[in-house]
Amino acid sequence: MKIAIVGCGNMGMAFAKSFVQYNLVSQDDLLLIEKSADRSEALRAEKAGVVVDTISHRVGEADLIILSVKPQDFNGVHESLRGVMQPRQVVLSIMAGIPIAQIQEKLNHPLVVRAMPNTPAMLGMGITGFTAAKEVDLANLRRVENLINATGRSIFLEDEAMLDAVTALSGSGPAYFYYVVKAMIEAGRQMGFDDAVAALLVKQTMLGSYHLINTADKSLDELIKAVASKGGTTEAALRQFEQGALSDTLVAGIKAAQVRATELSKG
Repeated sequence: MKIAIVGCGNMGMAFAKSFVQYNLVSQDDLLLIEKSADRSEALRAEKAGVVVDTISHRVGEADLIILSVKPQDFNGVHESLRGVMQPRQVVLSIMAGIPIAQIQEKLNHPLVVRAMPNTPAMLGMGITGFTAAKEVDLANLRRVENLINATGRSIFLEDEAMLDAVTALSGSGPAYFYYVVKAMIEAGRQMGFDDAVAALLVKQTMLGSYHLINTADKSLDELIKAVASKGGTTEAALRQFEQGALSDTLVAGIKAAQVRATELSKG
């Protein structure tokens, strides 16, 4: 299988490295198209694939074209792509906010899959929601799914509109997590810990709690109760969170992200 990746920022490289790591494609069959000279030099040093700076006929030799340019840069590359693409090729877009119909129109090409990964994909621990145009057959869809799964896990969505919710919940989700971690570390500082100790206490707590969520045969409410004894310290903290409507604020923020994602997808 031959793959061309147009735009090799962090997410494009996350895909490239995962493909090579799991022997899904050889380095010689992985074409990396990056216009930034500095970035291209770094890519060559990593030897993740064949690095070029322009879209050429070589893109037409790929079985799969991955679009990982910034959404605002798509207009600068779609004409070049349209000139070299072949009818059999499948396009996988990981550009936020650009719907399948628009990609099909700009490229004059029907075989489009659209996906929304998140940054943990860089460690092979991402979650990606994806959907596809009706013209993409099951064999090609499964092939793309296997490639996406090299970066973590995936979920297929029948309704493309739900990708806006994926963007808000898991695409932007790491930032919410970091926000809470940052606040907890700041609380540690204010209680007298130095930065390193506060960070260690919080990060290890988060790591252990994540594994408990995944392995304990308990609901989240049960896990909370297991820590929050009546009249104790945890209950005092949770009461303050409720008074400040922390849960409602987080939900409202995530819904605001969904609204913004929908606005961007409509141009």
